Parts: sequence; C-alpha cells; structure tokens
Amino acid sequence: MTAHARWMLRSTSPQNSIRRLLVLVAAVVAIAGGVTTMSVDAAENSVVAVVNADPISRDTLAEASVERYGTDVLDNLINRHLIMQECKRRGLGVTTEEVRTEIVRVAKKFGLNVESYLQLLQEERDITPEQYSREIIWPMLALRKLVADQVDVTQQEFNEAFVSQYGEAVKCRMVMIQDKSQAIQLHAQAAAEPSSFARLAKEFSEDPTSASVGGLIPPIRRYMGDKTIEDAAFGLAEGDVSEVLPVGDHWMFLQAVRRIPASQPSPQALPAIKEQINDRIRDEKMKTAASQLFEQLQKQAQVVKVLGDQAASAKYPGVAAIINGQQVSIASVAAECIKRHGESVLEGEINRKLLTQALSKAGKQVTNADLQAEIERAAISFGYITPNGAADIAGWFDAVLEGGPGTRDVYIEDVVWPSVALKKLVEDETTLTQTDMQEGFEAHYGPRAEVLACVLSDQRSAQKVWEMARDNPTDQFFGQLANQYSIEPVSASNYGKVPPIRKFGGQPAVEKEAFQMKPGDLSGIIATGDKYIILRCQGFTEPVVSDFNAVEGELRSVLLEKKMNLAMGLKYDRLKETAEIDNFFVATKELPRVAGSEASTRQ
Repeated sequence: MTAHARWMLRSTSPQNSIRRLLVLVAAVVAIAGGVTTMSVDAAENSVVAVVNADPISRDTLAEASVERYGTDVLDNLINRHLIMQECKRRGLGVTTEEVRTEIVRVAKKFGLNVESYLQLLQEERDITPEQYSREIIWPMLALRKLVADQVDVTQQEFNEAFVSQYGEAVKCRMVMIQDKSQAIQLHAQAAAEPSSFARLAKEFSEDPTSASVGGLIPPIRRYMGDKTIEDAAFGLAEGDVSEVLPVGDHWMFLQAVRRIPASQPSPQALPAIKEQINDRIRDEKMKTAASQLFEQLQKQAQVVKVLGDQAASAKYPGVAAIINGQQVSIASVAAECIKRHGESVLEGEINRKLLTQALSKAGKQVTNADLQAEIERAAISFGYITPNGAADIAGWFDAVLEGGPGTRDVYIEDVVWPSVALKKLVEDETTLTQTDMQEGFEAHYGPRAEVLACVLSDQRSAQKVWEMARDNPTDQFFGQLANQYSIEPVSASNYGKVPPIRKFGGQPAVEKEAFQMKPGDLSGIIATGDKYIILRCQGFTEPVVSDFNAVEGELRSVLLEKKMNLAMGLKYDRLKETAEIDNFFVATKELPRVAGSEASTRQ
C-alpha cells in the first residue's frame, strides 16, 4: 500500500448514523441472546462497507484478500492441515486449556501478564490473540506432542549447556584470513612477536568487527560451537598464539588474552536457570525434530495446489488445495485471509471506490496507457534504466515485488492505479507560474549561504550562547560553542558546520537571515518552531547554473511533479473530509466479545 492508499474515512451524515445505530442494535440483540461470536448480517454476510451510498460486498473483500495474500495463507493452512492429519492419525490432540496454559507460561518468561503480552504482540507484530493461539501456539504444542519422544533433555545435554553459559571461558584475539599462505605468514609474525597480535589483527584480519578492536572476540566457552576452536583456545596459556585453524573457507589463529573463571549462580536462582536452560535445549531440539517431521510429512503427503493454477481451478472449482485427499475450499482460505488482512485490504477497496467515484464525477478515466506511463516514469526515477535509455520494467517489478504480497497486477492496482487516478483528478488545476519557475531556479541552481549553526532548545540558552559568540567573533570559537551546546547532531559533531542554505528551501526565517549577512557576521536569534538557531556567516557559493534557458525544461518537469504531488495530497484530504463512509467490518471488530464459557475467559 502507498501513502495515497492508506485511507480510512469517517461518516457524519444522518443516514450513516442510522445505519450505525442499526448495526449496534443488532449487536445488542446478539449479546442478549447469548451468541458467542458477534455477527451482524449486513457486515458479515453481504456488505462490509458503504462508500457514499455505494456498497462493498464481503465477496469483493474476500476476492481482493485472496488475490493479495491467498498464496501465503494457503501455505500456512497446508502446513496446519498436515499437522492436524498427523495428530489425528496418532490419536493426539491439543486442548484449549493447553493453549491457554502455554500462553501464560510464555508471558511469564517475559515478565508480563497475559493481557499485556497479547497487547504487545498486537502492537509490535500485528498479531491478534486469536491468530497467536491458532497459528503459533497450537502448531507448536502439536509438534511438541508429535516429536515428544525426540525432545527430552538428557542430563549430559543440560550439563554441557550449563557449562557453556556459566563455565570457564577464554578471552581471545583473532586474525582471520581467506588466503592460507598469507595466514601462515601472519601467524609466523604473531608467534615470533606476540605483542604485535593486536596490530596484525587491525591491519590484516578480514573480519571487520573484531579487526576494529584489535582482534578481540567474545569469550570462548566449552560446548558453544566448533570443538576444534574451543580445544585450541583452552590449550593456550595467557599470551600464547594458537596454530592456524580452518574455519569454513577462511583460516584463523587465536591469541589467549586471559582466563575467565567459572561463575556459580546463587541457589535461589538455580531453579529458574534450570528451567531456562531446559526450555532452550528443548526448543532447539524441537525445531530440528519438527523440521525433519515436516520434511517427512511433505514428502509423504499428496498435495495439489489449485489456487493460482487455471487448469486445476477448472477441474476443481471452489477448491484451493487438496491435501491427502482432503479438500481445502477457497472459501476457507478467503475467510482466513480476511481474519488476518481484511481491515487493510478493505481500506484499499474503500480508496478505490472513492477514487472511482471522483473520476466518474470529473468525467475522467484511467487507461492502460496511463498506467504503463506511470510505471515507466517510476522505474526511470529510481534508476531502473536499460542500456538504451528506456525504462527497465522487469528490473523495476523485481525490486518492488520482492518480499511484498501479490503480483504485478496487485502492485498496479494498489500502487500505480491510485497514483494515476489522483494525478488525473488534479492535472487540470496544476500549473506553474513564472514566480514558481524563478523561485525554483534559485532554489536548485542559485547561490548557497555557507554558515556555522548552533541549535538551542530554549531562548535562555540561546541568549547565553549568542552573547559568548558575539564577544569572541571567530569561526573556531563558534564551532566550539556549537560542539558544546547545539542539540542538533550534525552541527554539534561538525563544530557548527551544516549543509549550505539555499533560497526557497522551506525555511523562510532561516533563509532570510542567512542571505542578509556578510562573511563574519553573527545572526540574531532565529526562533523557528520550538528551536532557537544562531548562525555565523562564512560566505556564499557561486550559482551552479547562470543560464535559465539551459535548464528550463528539466526544471519545469521537476517543479510540476512537486506541485502535482502537493495538489494530490490536498485532493486526498478533500475527498477524505467530504466522504460518507460506513465501515461495518471495523465496527464489528470493535464490538465487545461475549465469552462462550467460563473457561474461555480465564487467562
């Protein structure tokens, strides 16, 4: 979704208030009747939103959601179905109470109660409590049961993990080189002169993180990874240099800096430590066992993915996939997509409806040629250009679709079409005046004021710094003041030096003061927003271009795009302010839930 497409519009009309009241009345009736899942006919069965009296159906939302997220959701459903089928085959199950108990346990590990933990998940990772229970906790518990005989923690595994965390360690320096012969040469130098090890690591080691600190690496402990490296480290006396050791496609050698003795946790902390270590080992073993189980289930399973395959869809209408003979319907995939992504997808559908209405009212339309032109413009503006100077459309699509939902069609529908539609709506009212051109020319190509700057947070501090700068009028002293007092990182770290100031750059008060000064002048205290700025003028740059005609065409194009973008934003605001929208989907989500049983409310 683009910024243009992130709209959620509100309604203020009497008709919409009546509709909303009807929705709430229906909800109250449902509560009074003891219904466990909130259901409003208009929202749940047919209409999910009304945009200026034009409805958006649930079928439309389902289709749009599947188009954008169906493939990912189906993959998740297939995995869950494989787990469920295997659990059924073995006679295993996961109860609601087991899911709830696990959520409580995980929340406690983070020092939170369940409510706070679930709220954090929703805010930070956009995972609802229902989704967390169904898609994360349930599969994890099911897998634990399926591989239970493979994830028990042995005493030896616990002992090794305890030693790796609390046992003796060796602090070392390291040199890592890809070329073996160079590694051998450097090793000979280090062995002959151990005191030079840090210098050699800094100059020659190809591991930048450790090289920057003279080769120092985190302490090496037993049972943490490579036994060869651990044995080498623990075989060194302080200051000794190890032999050259192979590490992947590199070669390395170590120098022991000092031994770190083992630590012994307090008896009070031991129970929690044991639980933490056991959980970590069990989780690691479960991941490995679960991965192997998945591979086995997938190899043995007969899965036919129908969704997205036209030939298969014609053969199996209404089916998204067939898993070991069991059909997964498109309707179930759509319902899952709506659960996860319905709100954001509906925002896009509302936006499209709103723009379509505005285009129709203006007697305009978006053509395929318009869309193609916008795609080419975007590709070129971001540097995707073929050797012959044309837009590299394929490269552009590869970049914008990487890691995102959907296909080219989805990208065009969600990103390109709204942008083109807004441009169509404002193109007749977007023109450049001679003043625009002149100010744009000065902003892009005119002289710049070179200044030192000090930014303060309050007027009292600004007055104090200004007086000190006036009493000692040198660049050097002003730079020291900026380094000591400026709250703005660039000016503080660069002793007052900031990028040159241009005219018409968006800071009128600062620009006016800067271009009134002469080299060596100290400005007054410039109040802008909640900041106070003091400038010292160092001079002015020469104009980049003096011939207006030489850059007029390019300048006009740049300024027109900026002005059109501004007009598009204003148009969006006007559409939003005047829209009459009822979003039944969001209204239904915000209605209070009713517990189906006492057990379902306990956490």
